[in-house]
Amino acid sequence: MLKSLTDLVDIARGKETRRLAVAAAEDKAVLEAIKDAQENRIIHPVLVGDKEKIEPLCREVGLSLDAADIEDNKKGADESAKIAVSLIKEGKADVLMKGMVSTGPLLKAVLDKEHGLRKGGTLSHVAFFESSHYHKLLGVTDAAMNVAPEFEDKVDMLNNAVEAFHKLGVETPKVAVVGAVETVNPKMEATTHAAMMKTMNARNQIKGCEVDGPLAIDNAVSREAAEHKKIHSEVAGDCDIILTPDIEAGNILYKSLNFLGGATAAAVIMGAAVPVVLTSRSDNKQSKMLSIALAAAMD
Repeated sequence: MLKSLTDLVDIARGKETRRLAVAAAEDKAVLEAIKDAQENRIIHPVLVGDKEKIEPLCREVGLSLDAADIEDNKKGADESAKIAVSLIKEGKADVLMKGMVSTGPLLKAVLDKEHGLRKGGTLSHVAFFESSHYHKLLGVTDAAMNVAPEFEDKVDMLNNAVEAFHKLGVETPKVAVVGAVETVNPKMEATTHAAMMKTMNARNQIKGCEVDGPLAIDNAVSREAAEHKKIHSEVAGDCDIILTPDIEAGNILYKSLNFLGGATAAAVIMGAAVPVVLTSRSDNKQSKMLSIALAAAMD
């Protein structure tokens, strides 16, 4: 059982130091997080971007230039994204991170059919939360990538989140497919999708996890709430992963946990050949560093 985000740092430390390719590394906040990750012996940074801008920022945050590689590129952030992806493709780096580049161009480079890191399925955002109100780390998907996922997309999202937990040593994560209610209502697509995924799991079409749904959020995270509603489930009150219906629900849950619930988060994009660290501007330095640790621990 993963109880703390510091567990991710410990897992990453126990593995070979990973080479982190940073697309458009001219970003002070990102470099600060990289410095912390480097000091924790998690990664070796490979910084892609304008060397004349990167070096002063490294000195400002205290990131040793002797302990980092710089791939000089003065053709802009989009080109830096392509170079960073090519370093992964060529085996010169192990993990990808977004720097001072827009998400669109970075993902375009990742998804390029010829030169990218496609695996064939849907890319999705997986966040890990440490909350004083829950007894273990809680995964949430998808708060940032898939706006209005179709059923097939949700199955990919579920499988991506399960893969993330497998890579961290959780053999059979429990997945709660949530909606507004815990009963199937044909007028509420989220509930019918949840029931379908539960059936697929029971018939071994979705493997490596235990799925239940539909569950309302209270039933998913509270055994007491589930028992009060007479829900008998191994998942309810003990889920590892919450699969939300759409990006609105996922994003609201993500930010509510952070800004109202006092939780700390780490997150990556799954579904590509390697984990992609794609943090939000609102994420603090600790969250960014823990996201790097998460990716390094999974690789």
